[in-house]
Amino acid sequence: MIKAKTRWNLAPWSKEDEQSAEQLSKSLSIPPLVAKLLVQRGYREQEAAETFLRGGEDRLHDPYLLKGMKEAVARIQKAAEENEFIRIYGDYDADGVSSTSLLVHVFRELGYSFDYYIPHRALEGYGLNNGAIDLAAADGVRLIVTVDTGISAYEQVEYAKQLGIDIVVTDHHEPPEQIPDAVAVVNPKREDCPYPFKGLAGVGVAFKLATALMGRPPMEWTDIVCLGTIADIMPLTDENRVLVRAGLARLSNTDNTGFRALSEACGIELNDVTSTTVAFGMAPRINAAGRLDHAKRAVELLTTGDYDEAIRAASSLDVLNKERQRIVDGIVKEADLQWQGKREAAQAAASEEAAVIVLAGEGWNVGVIGIVASKILERYYKPVIILGIDPESGMCKGSARSIDGYDLHAALTACDELLDHYGGHQAAAGMSLHRDNLQAFEVKLGELAMEWLTEQDWIPKTAIDLVCSIEDASVGTIGQLALLEPFGAGNPSPRLLLQSAELSDYRTMGKDSRHLKLALRSGRTALDAVGFGLGQLSEQLQTGLPVDLVGELSINEWNGQRKAQLHIHDLYFGGALARFPEREHFGKVYQLLKRKQRIPVKGLETYLSEQCGWPEQTITVMLEVFLELGFIAVEGSHFVVVEAPQKRDLGTSERYQEAKREADRLRSPYVPNEVMA
Repeated sequence: MIKAKTRWNLAPWSKEDEQSAEQLSKSLSIPPLVAKLLVQRGYREQEAAETFLRGGEDRLHDPYLLKGMKEAVARIQKAAEENEFIRIYGDYDADGVSSTSLLVHVFRELGYSFDYYIPHRALEGYGLNNGAIDLAAADGVRLIVTVDTGISAYEQVEYAKQLGIDIVVTDHHEPPEQIPDAVAVVNPKREDCPYPFKGLAGVGVAFKLATALMGRPPMEWTDIVCLGTIADIMPLTDENRVLVRAGLARLSNTDNTGFRALSEACGIELNDVTSTTVAFGMAPRINAAGRLDHAKRAVELLTTGDYDEAIRAASSLDVLNKERQRIVDGIVKEADLQWQGKREAAQAAASEEAAVIVLAGEGWNVGVIGIVASKILERYYKPVIILGIDPESGMCKGSARSIDGYDLHAALTACDELLDHYGGHQAAAGMSLHRDNLQAFEVKLGELAMEWLTEQDWIPKTAIDLVCSIEDASVGTIGQLALLEPFGAGNPSPRLLLQSAELSDYRTMGKDSRHLKLALRSGRTALDAVGFGLGQLSEQLQTGLPVDLVGELSINEWNGQRKAQLHIHDLYFGGALARFPEREHFGKVYQLLKRKQRIPVKGLETYLSEQCGWPEQTITVMLEVFLELGFIAVEGSHFVVVEAPQKRDLGTSERYQEAKREADRLRSPYVPNEVMA
């Protein structure tokens, strides 16, 4: 038996949904599976579905719906008219780099007098700081425009005003109770902001500012917007979907010198670029600059027109990314050992292990601790805080990642008295505190977890869109799934459930037989399934029995052939115990018994198993049911078929019901949220 690694949550589906999908399939001329996925994601009306599939620039919202946009534009234009020096102030992550780079291009186009500044992650930390404001004053800056930062900088804005510097804040992070008293604060998440879409990245807000300043959406720079939006894991719905789709199209044929250099240095094929390419190929290298060196290296890459300069910058980012990977691996090992030590200590004290994983170490590079937190969360599925300790000052800088149900921003707010600074949202956050407060911090976070989370919240979940048949998984349909791209947060790649697929063959592949390849069948239709890193499961499989799989469909191209394939995320194989015969199978075995009339008990299960294909354990259950119902009897060492037995339904047998309940218990680890009604 192979148990699933996660709890499977199959999205609800009703007859009304089925009818809506049928109508969409006909009206839009799309495959039924694509239509079902559209309905599942909330696009059940033709107009909404068509907008989702084909909506373009015309679906972008008016930037002046953002509260503060009018004041922001007026102040920036005043600075331009009076030739005041403007400083763009960004953040050091990929969203901040993208936001900064976008405004560099826009301000150049508009002829402004400006430069940009991004704080050093290790030396200055996140956000506006008074030292950087002092530098701005010394450089004659009269206006600072923040991008992807500033919403929590109330004190820093007040300090800047004392030095005669105005600040326009553009940000997308959760606003605190007291927002800065700046010339303008543009953030769609402000409670008093009527903007219809709250999911913009920092670069998305910068794009809206650029749109207002230029009087048109600057679609020529959507490649940069695409990078920041994907890297910051913003929902790829509404405007973000339009911007990212346009950005991917531009990337495939970009004239941005930096992107072309980055693709060459890192082996990225721009003509086949996808959201996955951006997330796992480009974003880590852009982020590496701010993590290990200075984020201005990445801004220089995205804003230069000199190819030689760009290729040098891209190559250095690639080297930094490799170094980042090495550092992350080292910290993960140390953090894991520290956590194992905490678990062992709790076990020795006969107490529960910590509900929230809080790990801290001297020398841990604060530029990569967010990645470390994500990796530890994947291993243990608990909220995780990883902190680097400055041994001289005792100050800790941390990064957090969370699970569903545990709101990090709310938790940090509840720990406000222990923290020097914090910010973020439900799933990810950052903070700083003194090491003397670490123990109290860990205890408080754990208490909140036990208060907020239910028993089910501690089990990792796999969200499933739909049940899919092998017949549905054709090359043509899989090709049509591309209509739903780009995939990412808010619009994930469709995750499908294949129920009781017959396992016709299986084998391992790859070095050390690490991977698993399954051949599935339904009637005359076949489908391959591949599970990377699942090779060890092959010893527990058995052909001819059903297997349940969750995965994503793709097309495998090999030697000029294109075949449908399922990329396995999780699987369940109950083996013989979980496979329960239908009534006709009981009937077939009974007919075999009737032909013999009198059969020796010894070896009967083996004989019947060979004749009908059911495992001997199941045959034993069938015989017990027949005995209970009076269809057969035992005479000495033989089974005999009872002549003219009383007609009784299988369901009246207690043994039948017991066996069926046990099989049901062993079935797949999911319960549909709603059956067809």
